[in-house]
Amino acid sequence: MIYTVTFNPALDYIVRTENFRIGQVNRTNYEKMLPGGKGINVSIVLRNMGIDSTALGFVAGFTGQEIQEELKTYGIGTDFIQVKEGISRINLKMKSDKETEINGQGPKITEQDIEALFAQLDQLEAGDWLVISGSVPNTLPQDMYERIMSRLDGKGIRIVVDATKDLLVKVLKYHPFLVKPNNHELGELYGVELRTQEEVVPYARRLQEAGAQNILISMAGEGAVLISEQGDVLKSPAPKGTVVNSVGAGDSMVAGFLTGYLESKGDYEKAFRMGLCAGSASAFSEELATRQEVETLLKSLS
Repeated sequence: MIYTVTFNPALDYIVRTENFRIGQVNRTNYEKMLPGGKGINVSIVLRNMGIDSTALGFVAGFTGQEIQEELKTYGIGTDFIQVKEGISRINLKMKSDKETEINGQGPKITEQDIEALFAQLDQLEAGDWLVISGSVPNTLPQDMYERIMSRLDGKGIRIVVDATKDLLVKVLKYHPFLVKPNNHELGELYGVELRTQEEVVPYARRLQEAGAQNILISMAGEGAVLISEQGDVLKSPAPKGTVVNSVGAGDSMVAGFLTGYLESKGDYEKAFRMGLCAGSASAFSEELATRQEVETLLKSLS
């Protein structure tokens, strides 16, 4: 089973308004409410690709209840910790002349809530997958990634980490199965600017030397690079299309990679190509990638 952890789930309220003006009444001409959060995005794309997962994390209040109801409509299993104080956040994503986001804070998470999540994770078994992604809210200890991975270390659970800066660096010693920084995040780790696929490779190898098994580098319109655990380097340009919405593209790449890996029984080239196309399919769509959209892009690469 695949489990995804979203520490601070949200309802993403997506709106469009023409010529947004500060200090005036603005009316929307499009609006949609979707469950959001990086782990949740991974679960949604996995479900769209035909792969089951269970979404874990913390929710609170009426917004938390709605997040769970929305996920049920996708056919996604959930086992969230119910937090007593506060409400799950609402994130406003406004599209006008420019894109603007206003993200909520989320509920207050106690040590008791954290222990409840740990108790769930203790039930994972060898062969299970765990996807941990996104930032850690200020209501949680900043070493949450480390605490989780040290707890599960040596149990045969394959862990995917999609995080930045110290959150990523400090867990490499636990040998995550897959890490997925983008080229800017990778460059930030080493104080360099990485623009081309060739420039990315030596720094991705440094992550591997530090402990990561597989490194998948997303590069937006420049495509992607994978350094596999065997040391092979796979590169590909991005599929062609018009970017409509960049939210969730990286999460979709993770879900696509896992789908390709599981369906091919460990073929890294197929996993890489499916991950790249899933990320692009989400970027080219108003919502997250569907199987049909991914298959169409796969054909365009061949």
